[in-house]
Amino acid sequence: MQDYDVAIIGGGIAGLSLAYFLAPHRSVVVIEREEGLGYHSTGRSAAEFVLRYNAPEVCALAAISKGFFDNPPEGFSEVALLKQRGGVMIANAEKVARFEEVFAAESRANAEIERLTVDEAIARVPILRRDYVAAAYYDPQFWDIEVENLLQGYVRGARRHGAVIIERSDVLAPRRNGDRWVLATSAGEVSAKTIVNAAGGWADPVAQSFGVAPIGIVPHRRTAITVDLPEGIDALTLPEINEIDEDFYMKPEGGRLLSSPADATPCDPTDVQPEEIDVAWAAHYVEEATTVPVRRIFKSWAGMRSFSPDKLPVIGFARERPDFFWLAGQGGYGILTSPALGAFAASLLVGAPAPEAFEAIGLDAVKFSPARLER
Repeated sequence: MQDYDVAIIGGGIAGLSLAYFLAPHRSVVVIEREEGLGYHSTGRSAAEFVLRYNAPEVCALAAISKGFFDNPPEGFSEVALLKQRGGVMIANAEKVARFEEVFAAESRANAEIERLTVDEAIARVPILRRDYVAAAYYDPQFWDIEVENLLQGYVRGARRHGAVIIERSDVLAPRRNGDRWVLATSAGEVSAKTIVNAAGGWADPVAQSFGVAPIGIVPHRRTAITVDLPEGIDALTLPEINEIDEDFYMKPEGGRLLSSPADATPCDPTDVQPEEIDVAWAAHYVEEATTVPVRRIFKSWAGMRSFSPDKLPVIGFARERPDFFWLAGQGGYGILTSPALGAFAASLLVGAPAPEAFEAIGLDAVKFSPARLER
């Protein structure tokens, strides 16, 4: 039997970023049930990095993470982790008043935001439909995340410091043996002093398997499609397109146009698949807001975004079991916040203060404690 200080259940971006930051200080094993790492939420993300447009706490986590993305440790990635995309916010005639509210608030926070006339919006985004767009502004602070390079950087760094990653293995019948947990895996039994629950949409069922009460982590389905862009449209220079209330968003993806109806439908944790109605809405928005004809849907898929009841991450030890640690509820921002949350979770697990950046930015880490949700 292999013995470790910490066993992390879940090989998505949450578990692997924690392994990266924790492995230099503790012996770590990561256990992933799927054939590939980052299979569910991580591998199906729209891979967007923004500093605003989320809850204040999430924006603070993004700001903390930005330094890592801009200047990762030497050897972490051979390519830049962020590529500036820029984003255009649009509103139709019915939402001009709402647009004015958002524009006023965002322009106070970011002097780089540029209001666009309809002609300027179409010049910047040639596929926009003139009879749909009534108001628009451009925000340069949208980036694409190189998700696979980020994920593999975490994996390489964790392994370099001795972390073991077991794939294609459920954790079966965990049991106590003295002061340790014993877990059956495809690589044989392993034992660990502390369990980290980084199981995404399965976080509550995993907790129950260890005798810990669930805290209300609910997975939500989000759908996306890709369609062909018209000839002559350069996907490399096309900015992201966001409806002012996020009824939909679109962005280049693999030389095509990705469209999502920004759905967030509660679902069971599973290998989630797109529903026909959501695919239809994604296609509808393409034809309603742009001049791109949807002659065929090249690809459609769905991913899970798992939320706690208050929509904030849950990071910390369970009150009833000090050997069980929550790392869950990252919602749709687990990738963009992974440097901050990975480092923060590692600090809790080794008994160190939160990273200095938390205090510098005025972020109270207590807000992420599971104690707020435990009954």
